[in-house]
Amino acid sequence: MAKQPQPISPFKNFFAGGFGGVCLVFVGHPLDTIKVRLQTQPKPQPGQAPLYSGTFDCFRKTLVGEGVRGLYRGMAAPIIGVTPMFAVCFFGFGLGKRLQQRKPDDVLTYPQLFAAGMLSGVFTTVIMAPGERIKCLLQIQAATGETKYSGSLDCAKQLYREAGIRGVYKGTVLTLMRDVPASGMYFMTYEWLKNILTPEGKSVSDLSVPRILFAGGLAGIFNWAVAIPPDVLKSRFQTAPAGKYPNGFRDVLRELVREEGVASLYKGFTAVMIRAFPANAACFLGFEVAMKFLNWIAPGL
Repeated sequence: MAKQPQPISPFKNFFAGGFGGVCLVFVGHPLDTIKVRLQTQPKPQPGQAPLYSGTFDCFRKTLVGEGVRGLYRGMAAPIIGVTPMFAVCFFGFGLGKRLQQRKPDDVLTYPQLFAAGMLSGVFTTVIMAPGERIKCLLQIQAATGETKYSGSLDCAKQLYREAGIRGVYKGTVLTLMRDVPASGMYFMTYEWLKNILTPEGKSVSDLSVPRILFAGGLAGIFNWAVAIPPDVLKSRFQTAPAGKYPNGFRDVLRELVREEGVASLYKGFTAVMIRAFPANAACFLGFEVAMKFLNWIAPGL
């Protein structure tokens, strides 16, 4: 295993992770919109065609009907939340690594890296859950033709007015179920790929841009391979009318499997995987660039 850069600084991870998250949203939001619309489209009546026949049909109809702005619908919520969210995510990963080190030059094993990644998933849920709730509602609103919310802030206000803080944080358990194992896979895979791609005798901090992009993109694919089923349940639950699923994700799971089969848990798979590589490649490249800048201006932080 290639030696990890030392010492680990959770605070540098915080600032660099925030910048990486902004890069991810700009690259990945259009396909995230497609993913949510595919996951939440209503079941067609007998003899009727579905609203979207697949990823490319949804992309085409969105582009024709709403223009490029339609692909970026609801982006204000993740942009506002993404900087602190990814900052906290990478901070949690850095802290998780630090907590498992007995001395600063300890090299962590892959299970330890997985555990550190899971901690980051717990950290981000507080920010992620309401941001995801607002984003999903705005993304499906445009598809249905209704205009209940004028924007992210209006959506948050209405949710709070209707159901209090519980309405804003609807879907928190499902967000945890998605992000804790997926974040463990995400960070462990990235560190593993960086080690594999590091030439003998070189440091992982000297990796070229193409290798960072490859490692980050593939880490995103591994992340979503774990995250898609709970993400489908989360999207359905967060956009459902109040009271539709009184027992939470169990009701969503039963309904989906009963009406559409187990394959319904992988709705939006193509959109997710097309998005995962470039978005997460951009995220980790942004993180690494920001980290090098921070190491240059504040080497002792």
